[in-house]
Amino acid sequence: MIIKLLEPLRVPDALIEELARPLEKAGHKFVYYKEETTNIEELAKRSKDADIVMIANNPYPKRAFQHAENLKLINVAFTGVDHVDQQAAKAQNIQIANAAGYSNTAVAELVLGLTLDVLRKISFGNQSVRLGEEVSIIQGNEIKGKTVGIIGTGNIGLEAARLFKAFGAELIGYNRSEKESAKELGLDYVSLDDLLQKSDIVSVHLPLNNETTHLLSKEKLALMKSEAILINAARGPIIDNKALAELLNEEKIAGAGIDVFDEEPPLSKDYPLLTAKNAVLTPHVAYLTDEAMVTRAQIAFENIEKFIAGNPQNIVQ
Repeated sequence: MIIKLLEPLRVPDALIEELARPLEKAGHKFVYYKEETTNIEELAKRSKDADIVMIANNPYPKRAFQHAENLKLINVAFTGVDHVDQQAAKAQNIQIANAAGYSNTAVAELVLGLTLDVLRKISFGNQSVRLGEEVSIIQGNEIKGKTVGIIGTGNIGLEAARLFKAFGAELIGYNRSEKESAKELGLDYVSLDDLLQKSDIVSVHLPLNNETTHLLSKEKLALMKSEAILINAARGPIIDNKALAELLNEEKIAGAGIDVFDEEPPLSKDYPLLTAKNAVLTPHVAYLTDEAMVTRAQIAFENIEKFIAGNPQNIVQ
């Protein structure tokens, strides 16, 4: 088979070579493109004769693979696959795999970091010190004793819940199905409306699909306490971010820590959250740690080995 890695995976080349070696020894051809591109024509050229392609989180639309007649697997070295044209892949009988679980710890830790930043006003304090401003004492809030609402109790949501529990928080959650592992943490399942009304900290951990797009609409966000904060390191369009910005500026929500948006950073200059009060923004980096990058490369290559052996894993379509 011809296996092509279409973009770098943010790990040393030596690791890629090490992971590819068993495939090459088995007689497969491995091609590694070290220059990242989002140019559709270039992606199509790279993909054309491949049996398996591996990508990360850059867009991979229909035009990038519609003429790849031998393509059998789009192996996504990422958790979400909404940047791949899934309908087009299905129409061509191409399977899609992801690197499920590689960034659980990384994302959960950034969720805690954003929470602490918003509650303790760390970024604001850092800026004030650097600018030499005279500011009043910055008084914040603690996680201990707060009610944390976990929207989506998958692996990342549960990892975040464990960290919040270690800080002394009370846990409630919302999910399509209840999980015993969540209950064992002391998490009580409630309706989405109840979670929004009761939580001091709301943390979003859902995939993006038709059901979850704007799940947190202006109407839903308005249910939150005025002293509550919202954290999102899942997918941007799950939240109506224009409505969130309005509620922050009206001080109907106390703060937000946001790592994901309706568009990839750099954001448009008029993006609503850029001028929202008490909003800490990071450029979609929750998944991005050295440790997570190594793990995702290992999972992605394991996906290929399992697929070739006829025992595919992490297939999402």
